[in-house]
Amino acid sequence: MKLLLTHIQELLQVRELAPIFLKGEAMSELPTIKDAWVLVNHGVIEDYGSMDAMPKVKGFKPIDCSGKIVMPAWCDSHSHLVYAGNREGEFVDRLKGLSYQEIASKGGGILNSAKKLQETSEDDLYHQSEARLKEVMKMGTGAIEIKSGYGLTTEAEMKMLRVAKRLAEHYPITIKTNFLGAHAVPKEFKENKDGYMDLLCNEMLPQIAEEKLADFVDIFCEEGYFTVEDTDRLLSEATKYGLRPKIHVNQFNSIGGVEVGVKHNALSVDHLEVMNDADYEVLQDSQTMPTALPGCSFFLGIPYTPGREMIDKGLPLALATDYNPGSAPSGNMNFVVSAACVKMKLTPEEAINAATINSAYAMGLEKTHGTITKGKVANLIITKPIPSYGYLPYSFGSNLIDQVVLNGQILE
Repeated sequence: MKLLLTHIQELLQVRELAPIFLKGEAMSELPTIKDAWVLVNHGVIEDYGSMDAMPKVKGFKPIDCSGKIVMPAWCDSHSHLVYAGNREGEFVDRLKGLSYQEIASKGGGILNSAKKLQETSEDDLYHQSEARLKEVMKMGTGAIEIKSGYGLTTEAEMKMLRVAKRLAEHYPITIKTNFLGAHAVPKEFKENKDGYMDLLCNEMLPQIAEEKLADFVDIFCEEGYFTVEDTDRLLSEATKYGLRPKIHVNQFNSIGGVEVGVKHNALSVDHLEVMNDADYEVLQDSQTMPTALPGCSFFLGIPYTPGREMIDKGLPLALATDYNPGSAPSGNMNFVVSAACVKMKLTPEEAINAATINSAYAMGLEKTHGTITKGKVANLIITKPIPSYGYLPYSFGSNLIDQVVLNGQILE
């Protein structure tokens, strides 16, 4: 399908030669064209410009965008969208005073989700996840990373990744997969974590790599979960299979996980609610993208990633949802952008950059996604008539999306 979007009030994130990511002061720059047009052909952005210089085009479907803003679709670089059931009972427990860690110690948390997933058929898991995927697409997400980690057995982890791959085959959204078998230590290995590490390194990793089920590898490097030494071991093994790391670090404590992530050239280090000077220093001049998950901070009532401080120190920053049943049961990137502005003190320009160009980089999609650039995938958000792009984070409770275009197709 060939689409011609005309009379666009403002076209956001226009970059003729897009950088791979933005950092520091550059994150405040958001190039736009007012009274613009965009031509989409064969699923990619073919051309764009201002209305006063629009060429004649034949054989297209016209879309009048008067009063509307057009921008790249969101890139959600950290999600756990494939899971079974829900954990609303734990939500009530937290309201009654139990902490996330206390719930986990009682057999809740990740282990609760793992039990449900192991008991769920692959087809049922697919259909549950399919419903969530359709929802996030309607909310403007055009690319998403989906992690495993609620299986904690070889077969269950592979089941999760097969479901994610199956979703990618049936829907126009771009999906990257991430093997997170090191999400928690299963009950049967409670007194033998090294034994579970052996299972991860010697059985799960080789089988997942052989079947090409994952693009990345991940681990929850945190007190009570996996140590820096565990992280170093797993990432070293993953290198043999060409799996680049994207790791959970500094959610509750800073224990050296950021440093080991950078050591292994992690594509991103995610969470970062707790930071110290050493963490900031090791990220300087690295190719590792710090990624904030403000939906998790909102839901758990924990500190927010110090995004303002990161940017002021010259670092890059990406934003993602952490969509999962226990600590962030929402895949709404629009809310994430609002929360980043309200709670992390980002400007609208910084938040939009963090949720498009930088989050595209955080899942290896910087060449194809995240900006309005000729030849990139035509994943677009068309807003309802709004006064400015600052209205997007400002009106946090409203659905401001009129249409979504994914791979050049209007999402019905």
